[in-house]
Amino acid sequence: MNVGGQAVIEGVMMRNKENYAVAVRLPDGEIKVKKEKSSNFPKIFNVFFIRGIVGLGYTLYDGVRALIWSSNQNLGHEEKLSGKEVAGTVIVSFLFAILIFVALPFFSARLIHPEGFLFDIFDGFFRITLFLGYLGVISLMKDVKILFQYHGAEHKTINCYENKEKLTISNVKKFSRFHPRCGTSFIFVVLLLSIFIFTLIPGQWWIKFIGRILAFPLIAGISYELIKLSDKFKKNILVRTLVAPGLWLQRITTKEPTDEQLEVGIKSLNSVLE
Repeated sequence: MNVGGQAVIEGVMMRNKENYAVAVRLPDGEIKVKKEKSSNFPKIFNVFFIRGIVGLGYTLYDGVRALIWSSNQNLGHEEKLSGKEVAGTVIVSFLFAILIFVALPFFSARLIHPEGFLFDIFDGFFRITLFLGYLGVISLMKDVKILFQYHGAEHKTINCYENKEKLTISNVKKFSRFHPRCGTSFIFVVLLLSIFIFTLIPGQWWIKFIGRILAFPLIAGISYELIKLSDKFKKNILVRTLVAPGLWLQRITTKEPTDEQLEVGIKSLNSVLE
């Protein structure tokens, strides 16, 4: 069964279709674990293309819950958020992403070339440049470096599990910190695919702008299927070539973890598998 996950504050969240678990390293050195049922969408949505769009929303919902819980543990809080508060956080994050990665490159491109093929090229170029610049800047922050180490611990642990080896620190250390199903690779596929799909949107500038926002679910659904296929055929030379840029990008978003961080990743995955 496929397992996914994400880095959280001083910890790792692991998730499969049944459960998700968050393990965090507390300031006193203890590992604290929280385990809950995963948010799953109705089976009616589990069809090609649609599952990527709907599943992304449920994954983000659990991810935000895990992130907020991990932050509270390191601050010594036990605050519980309602479903509306978590959903609100996801919506605000989505609007922020639209502002930075859609509106800003769109209107910047219009200043250089207001329409036509060159406008679409500049728009895509600015979008990818902003994303890479954003990752580059935040990777210099101390807390983000630690977060990226836990991201590496998550990937190494999942790679060990998928290779059917026992989840021990010595075994997990041997595996790569890169993984084809990573969210970083997914976002990069979304960015590349958006350049092509956005060129197909006709009309005046305001239609093109609204079309970009409305097209994101379509792009997310296609990107999900491409990532899923790349993982299934990851030994194929052509597929490995196509997913290479996303894996290269993980050199920024993952760092080599310490043994203590690997221990947290293992604890989280074992909690899900139990």
